[in-house]
Amino acid sequence: MAPKTKGQTNPVAPRKSRISEFSSVEKEAEFWDTHDVTDFWDEMTPVKVRFAKNLSQGMTIRLDLDTTIKLKSEAAKKGIGATTLVRMWVLERLKEQAAEKGRGRSRPTTPARRRRAG
Repeated sequence: MAPKTKGQTNPVAPRKSRISEFSSVEKEAEFWDTHDVTDFWDEMTPVKVRFAKNLSQGMTIRLDLDTTIKLKSEAAKKGIGATTLVRMWVLERLKEQAAEKGRGRSRPTTPARRRRAG
């Protein structure tokens, strides 16, 4: 490699970004409203994105107001939505039950209703 002479820049030094640091989301939104992302393509870095499962089945449950308020409060503490928290709890419980059955300790179930002879 040839020695660096006065006035030359280091070819491996990272270039300063043409995209400023933003003091707020609003300032960043203003910037991108007036600039084309393709002008900055060389500065973009790929990121890994993970998508949630395709949740195609919905279910409606009815809860009293007090329970709903508590549920939303717990979800907010975790930074997630109430329905996400309920889904997590249901999946955890199903996993626990499957593990209990695997160990041969299933919980007793309610007996099936008997048909009346008629």
